[in-house]
Amino acid sequence: MSQRRVVITGMGVVTPVGSDINTFWENITKGVSGIVPITQFDAAAFDCRIAGEVQNFDPALYFKEKKEARRADRFVQLAMGAATHAMNDAGFPNEVPDPERFGCIVGSGIGGLKTTEDQHTIYMEKGPSRLSPFMIPMLIVNMASGMISMKYGIQGPNYAPVSACATSAHSIGEAWRLIRSGDADVFLAGGSESAIVPLGIGGFAAMKALSTRNDEPTRASRPWDRDRDGFVMGEGAGIVVLEELEHAKARGAKIYAEVVGYGMTADAFHMSAPLPNHEQAQRSMRIAMDRAGINPSDVDYINAHGTSTPMGDVCEVRAVKAVLGPLAKSIPVSSTKSMTGHLLGAAGAVETVVCIKTIQTGIIPPTINLENPGEECDLDFVPHVAREKKVRIALNNSFGFGGHNVTLAIRSFEG
Repeated sequence: MSQRRVVITGMGVVTPVGSDINTFWENITKGVSGIVPITQFDAAAFDCRIAGEVQNFDPALYFKEKKEARRADRFVQLAMGAATHAMNDAGFPNEVPDPERFGCIVGSGIGGLKTTEDQHTIYMEKGPSRLSPFMIPMLIVNMASGMISMKYGIQGPNYAPVSACATSAHSIGEAWRLIRSGDADVFLAGGSESAIVPLGIGGFAAMKALSTRNDEPTRASRPWDRDRDGFVMGEGAGIVVLEELEHAKARGAKIYAEVVGYGMTADAFHMSAPLPNHEQAQRSMRIAMDRAGINPSDVDYINAHGTSTPMGDVCEVRAVKAVLGPLAKSIPVSSTKSMTGHLLGAAGAVETVVCIKTIQTGIIPPTINLENPGEECDLDFVPHVAREKKVRIALNNSFGFGGHNVTLAIRSFEG
């Protein structure tokens, strides 16, 4: 494989703690929670009645025509918002040069769940003749990637990975590989999710996966805490612009960081539970580090998957200890899901942005709500308050139902 270097030249987020990079980062570093009582539907009958909702989002701002926004599921709308921010940030506000060398990989764990639910209700109440002709285009997972390409005229590789909570990390990793191998020079990559609907909340609650700390929303997502009782659903989108280094230099692009490693494995074990010692997550981390040419002593920070589930949190701690050995307890590890909630298919990309901003600013975001660490949860989780530290290399872990494991290695750019 060619050793073309791949850098990040643009970032965009739409999240429960901010829908632009500056607001997002300010709230993340201040430990602000975006978890609120659900407002998108009446959740009174549900075991879980809290979520991380995106506030004050106007989808019409991100489409060429308002009717396009109306014909898009919310997960596509959020993706268009994040993509627009990322493209503006990278210096591609309207269209792209050499569109056949520009790609787009934007996935979702679930896709248009609201459209599915709404259209099923119409079918049951009014019959098949009343179904929308836009139903299928609205709900299919690849439509975020497709609509983004249409807005900007992107004609290079274009598809949508689906690997649950590892989706957008896979998107970024695959874009990295395609640029390195010469299939394209620039990619938009990331993911989007909007599953705060009755079926989404009800389904995850039926699995006993969600927190029921309904009376204390901002304290509900508590990775590694003794009293954690499940994750909190979030919605949002994260998209970055990846670019071949010389291409970025030639157009005078600002360079935020460099993607230097990508590991992906499968547990082949259980539909929703990780391997007890997270052996394949270990291997994912090792592959990313090997490809990056780094050792445990080179790792300055880990943005963990850290969802606030009793089993998952412990298994990730075991994996980190196995990979980093005696250094594990001295390397800061935090979970920004304590503030955003779990953005499912968008989580990996949003947390990649966290890693990039950490490298840029020298500020490691905290894990909030970590009051009493649980059994085996004895790493440096940066509790409560952000920390200043020079970070050159960060790892980002993303793990998904189905046994999907992804690790990305991000390094400060060194010309």
